[in-house]
Amino acid sequence: MHMKKAFTMIELVFVIVVMGIIAAVALPRFESDNVQEAMDQILSDIRYTQHLALVDNVIDPTNASWQSALWTIRFQKTTVGDEFTYTIASDISNYDGNFDKIEAAIDPRDGRPIYGNIPAGDTTVSPKVFITKKFGITNVDFATGCNVATGSGGTNNSQHIGFDSFGRPHKGHLGNNLPNYSSIMQGNCTIAFTFAGGETSWVTIQRETGYACISNNAGVCRQD
Repeated sequence: MHMKKAFTMIELVFVIVVMGIIAAVALPRFESDNVQEAMDQILSDIRYTQHLALVDNVIDPTNASWQSALWTIRFQKTTVGDEFTYTIASDISNYDGNFDKIEAAIDPRDGRPIYGNIPAGDTTVSPKVFITKKFGITNVDFATGCNVATGSGGTNNSQHIGFDSFGRPHKGHLGNNLPNYSSIMQGNCTIAFTFAGGETSWVTIQRETGYACISNNAGVCRQD
């Protein structure tokens, strides 16, 4: 006779309890990893925007709206789906403060434009720009210290940061027709990113140098 082996009810209950504990421990770690990945990507692309400004001087002092052409990272919501995306571009064509896809930077990893002013899921652009779809980011807030310099022609807390050929950060420069440096950022800018789980993380861009870092809500760079 062959004896059949099987789990007892107590053993099954024990296994279920252990699996539940593992899931409870792993879920917060998964959410934390997702937030970290999002912040690493966004920080990298802010720095990429500054890099483009340093190596590609788009300033034309003969054009009264030259500040609109500064390399810029802008966060916006899609017209369909109300989801957050971002664009890296230089408004070199029209100087009107609006970005066309042809003006967008190219993602070195896949050769597609970093252009988020488009419905979510569009495969002609880099998929990383759809940060609500990819990371669950529900809000992007430029309110902390990201004020526009007086007379710059911009709007307070507008969702963009530009860089000039010296790497200095600018605010309110899109659509600006004042041929001066009035849009240079006057203070550090701390941007808040809120996730679907309720967690908020911050990136701070420092005045003058344009140095960007993951920070706390007071704009102090995180040390890790």
